[in-house]
Amino acid sequence: MPEGHVIHRYALDHRDRLAGRVVRATSPQGRFGAGARRIDGRKLIDVDAHGKHLFYRFERAEALHVHLGLYGKFRSFDAKPPPPTPATRLTLLGGGNTIYLAGPSVCELVEPWAEQAILDRLGPDPLKSGTEGNTVEVFASNLARRRIPIGAAVLDQSVIAGVGNIFRSEALFVAGISPHTPANSLTDSEVAELWAVCVTMLEKGLAEGRIVTVARSRVRPGPRRNGAGLYVYQRDQQICRRCNGPVSREEMANRTLWWCGVCQPPG
Repeated sequence: MPEGHVIHRYALDHRDRLAGRVVRATSPQGRFGAGARRIDGRKLIDVDAHGKHLFYRFERAEALHVHLGLYGKFRSFDAKPPPPTPATRLTLLGGGNTIYLAGPSVCELVEPWAEQAILDRLGPDPLKSGTEGNTVEVFASNLARRRIPIGAAVLDQSVIAGVGNIFRSEALFVAGISPHTPANSLTDSEVAELWAVCVTMLEKGLAEGRIVTVARSRVRPGPRRNGAGLYVYQRDQQICRRCNGPVSREEMANRTLWWCGVCQPPG
């Protein structure tokens, strides 16, 4: 499932391609036929992202809400797009740009009150840090109400929106926090450090279009393989980049977690 920086990159790209334009919408698959007809011929006002959710706001129509889930995928074209596949849920065309959406877990039109209800269920988004409702104080309040391990809490989108499995392992490692620490037992300084690390990592991912958490001087050029560019994610049976101790793995919150027991000692 794409992490928050990928969703924000989609928002930026789709806004650049279609915002301010009259958009033609179709549903080759047919599952979103009624919704596509509702927004077809409407002007797209803006595209916004929060965590792993996208909202397309149209003139005189409901907002389009998209969540890619595990299998959703966008494809964008600026000239001569290929025909959409039969599995394409939605096509958006405007100004010579074409966007295809296939396999999302959610593709729906929502009234303003329903959009707000979705946002109210989500935690603060590090990529909106400092704006209303997206602050370290809100993050701290969410953690204070949870006794579960912090390694599970940061995957809960109602605690912090946009952090996925890679950022979970990497952020906890950089912050030096054991994933087994109860969320409500973190100190104020630990919460502030973890929030700051998440902000920095997601902002870097947004800017670069990939996740690299290790300093560039220690990263070999080329595509990421076997954890190159990462501290602990998918690096079990390898040594820690900081202490040369072993990198451990286990299942937590139904996802595989990686950490270093030396650099992230129990609280």
